[in-house]
Amino acid sequence: MAAQFGRLRKGAVNTTVAAVVVAALAASQAPGVTTDDAGRKVTTGTQPSPDASAEDSATGNSPYYTDLPPLNSPNPSPTTGTPDIPTQTEAGIPATVLDAYKKAAAALREAKPGCNLEWELLAAIGKVESGHARGGRVRADGTTLSPILGPQLNGNGFASISDTDGGAYDGDSSYDRAVGPMQFIPSTWEWAGRDANGDGKKDPNNIYDAALAAGHYLCRNGWDLSTQGDLDRAILSYNNSRDYLNLVMRWVEYYRKGTHEVPDGTGALPSDRSDDNAGAAPSPSPTPPRTPTAPSTPAQPDGNGGSTSPKPAPPSPTPPSPTPPGTTPPAPTPTDTVDHLEDAGTAKLTAMAGDPFTKRISTRAETEAGKGVAKVRVRFTITGATDATFSTGEKYATLLTDSAGEAVAPALKAGEVTGEFVVRATVVGRAIAGLDYPATVTERAADTLARTGDTALTCTPGGEFAEQVELKATYKGAVADKVAATATLVKSAADPAENDKGPYFEDADGNPVRTLKDLRTDENGLLKLPKLYADDTTGTFLLRINTAGGATLTVELTVAAAEPTESPSPSASPGA
Repeated sequence: MAAQFGRLRKGAVNTTVAAVVVAALAASQAPGVTTDDAGRKVTTGTQPSPDASAEDSATGNSPYYTDLPPLNSPNPSPTTGTPDIPTQTEAGIPATVLDAYKKAAAALREAKPGCNLEWELLAAIGKVESGHARGGRVRADGTTLSPILGPQLNGNGFASISDTDGGAYDGDSSYDRAVGPMQFIPSTWEWAGRDANGDGKKDPNNIYDAALAAGHYLCRNGWDLSTQGDLDRAILSYNNSRDYLNLVMRWVEYYRKGTHEVPDGTGALPSDRSDDNAGAAPSPSPTPPRTPTAPSTPAQPDGNGGSTSPKPAPPSPTPPSPTPPGTTPPAPTPTDTVDHLEDAGTAKLTAMAGDPFTKRISTRAETEAGKGVAKVRVRFTITGATDATFSTGEKYATLLTDSAGEAVAPALKAGEVTGEFVVRATVVGRAIAGLDYPATVTERAADTLARTGDTALTCTPGGEFAEQVELKATYKGAVADKVAATATLVKSAADPAENDKGPYFEDADGNPVRTLKDLRTDENGLLKLPKLYADDTTGTFLLRINTAGGATLTVELTVAAAEPTESPSPSASPGA
């Protein structure tokens, strides 16, 4: 199905969009750029920033589709009353794609309620990036029928982003390409990717995974998307272009007016692109090529939507020269000069489960001669069987080296999985050996145990103790929560073996049990043991409680026959 509008050149599109976009967009603040907690550059103003690298955007500032909503679409300004619901083809969103947008927005309302993400924003970005996965050409699970790939980001009219994933996502081992219906570049997908459909994979070509990833990406930095300023910043972080911002906002307002569901595969296909390269279709192969050919005509197979009759460009008889004759080769970038990574004084990385690591990883990018290299992107990746994350909540962080060539990773936070894992540092854009930092998560521990009460624990033979034993665990004076403990009725202070007589606990079937394992303190460090019973043996017995970390407490239990009560002496007979 072809788009309803004829081709508009970039200049005409930009003029039209600017004329109808919300007035507040034109009055936004001055441009600026800062870095977020993971070291990525973030636009602080609501105008594009020339200082923001393409690698810091979701898409690498790849080309996008510039088709406009119909001319009778809703006005972007707020309206009053009940709007008319548009019924044009462009208002229809393929069923599976629409479901993915709405489910992603619902998930974000629960995970980050302060973000106020609307599904209409995801729909607008999905429309501009891929025409809703090429008109909804997806399988039932949301995976596109064929990969959606943007053009090679080789600096030829686009940003230059060298390969960061070995072609794992985009099939290109030379340069990165934007991938999937939401057009993530591989380096961004590495940390932003999500598994939304529960198949165990984070697939940028799956609309459910991609839509949820886009939602989390737009909701980072504490942005509140119900405010125009934060909404602008989030959109600009996706693609650092004012024209892109204006166009996305136009589609947001259009979808806010109303939309409807259409069958998968029947959605309108986009035709006009920001690089003036009209809608070539993606490669028909089910998987992206591992070594894509450089484009030889404007109709290169970019996969960003396109017509139903693809016309791939004929292959060039010889590969294009990397440097045209008569031109000066480009000067090497800082990344090109990096020979290796060196540890920059990272201390031993150890933390208790649930706690932050007190030390941070520091890596230095160096030349072959050992000189530090500034302005190099270093990626830190948590690997191994662990639920530890960086303080950002992610398992990936990308930092720019400082003037000394050093990059310091965000603080690590231990999860509940104990054991060792590795944080690997690599240089983005260079195939050089990475640097591994081992880290260890130890079990939650306590160094002190104390009873919360001081009542003597006594019982008669065959009876039950009136008071349950309750303990409080601390570690270095602080509450020790979720600490594992074991309680055993031992034979004596010198013999920790389990006693075979005296007091006991009961299992679910009422059978005597004298050792309790897998106990755990609560969030306040408290542990209340089950009720204790006594057999017919009298005497003094010991209950010993041990915790991870070495805390031990021994509690004395007494089983004794009840003392006889004294009968009153008989009264003297009257008259005696």
